Amino acid sequence: MEPSSILVIYVTRIGDTMLVTPAVRALAQAWPKARIDFFGSRTSAAVFRHLPFVSRVGVLTKKRIRFKGWLQRKSYDLALVYGFDGDGPFVEYALRVSRQVIAFKQRKESLNQKLLASIDKTTIRCSNSVDYLFSLIAPLGIPKAGLHLSYVISESERQWAVARLAALRDGGAGPIVGLQIASFPTKGYRDWPVENFVELCRRIRSEHPKAHFLILGGKREWKRTRALHVSLSGCSTHYAGRLSLRQTAALMGQLDLYIGVDTGPTHIMGALHRPMVALYHPSSPSRALAPLEHPCCHVVDHPLADRGATEHTPMAGITVDAVWEKVRAALSGEFPPPLVTPWTP
Repeated sequence: MEPSSILVIYVTRIGDTMLVTPAVRALAQAWPKARIDFFGSRTSAAVFRHLPFVSRVGVLTKKRIRFKGWLQRKSYDLALVYGFDGDGPFVEYALRVSRQVIAFKQRKESLNQKLLASIDKTTIRCSNSVDYLFSLIAPLGIPKAGLHLSYVISESERQWAVARLAALRDGGAGPIVGLQIASFPTKGYRDWPVENFVELCRRIRSEHPKAHFLILGGKREWKRTRALHVSLSGCSTHYAGRLSLRQTAALMGQLDLYIGVDTGPTHIMGALHRPMVALYHPSSPSRALAPLEHPCCHVVDHPLADRGATEHTPMAGITVDAVWEKVRAALSGEFPPPLVTPWTP
């Protein structure tokens, strides 16, 4: 089987989208002449924009997809549907537009019987989320093309970010440190206390008096991010809720250091191969979610990681001292060897 056209569907959040990029890259390496299209949510599509191994990026919604693909011929040789959408509208769409479809096992057995392969998620055994998402392409028998995440900042985006920070750089500010202090609302238990970020920034300034902090995030984190900005008066810029996803990523590409909790932008930073320190809740430790093959990443795990913690376990269990140790090393250019986990298709 050598498909000439492949469709990948993944309607999900930023972080999960980033984690699937190594699998899509493997498809492109295995079949370099194939056209690969990616359809997902608006945020998923934004993540995949400009990736060199994807031909076209589109947006799908569960509401509109039921009306798509009925009148067109099957335009893809192979489709892969990530995620589990309950009643299966994305799988049904894939079956309408593709000759063969691979998906995670669906609730409707009638759908599973139409698939080239259906992967039972309950049988997957792997240590990292990237490995988990590779499991969907395992039936194809293709080799991996690395485990690192992929994200591309366009040249115009890079120039915009450089210009945005020019006044800070020209004024002698540095290091410029990005702060992602909050996860998305349903994962608020991953948030490290604001007062801990304040103390951490004060320690950074004690050794780097010209350090400047870019406070990142979305509109929903406004109260937390604004409180941090007020506490860091005169040495921070409050960008939370003011930038698009891709603008935020472009700024992140210019940082001297990024410090963040486990959330979408942290996964994007994991693809940029810039110095970073990432904090992980014990219910989702670094072994599962930290960026693989990253040359300059420090991870900070909760003391109760893999020790029976629940979502109610507070992130305050990660001390300022523990994070400061990693930040200090990162600002000195000291990093551990890249994380790598084995995977065999």
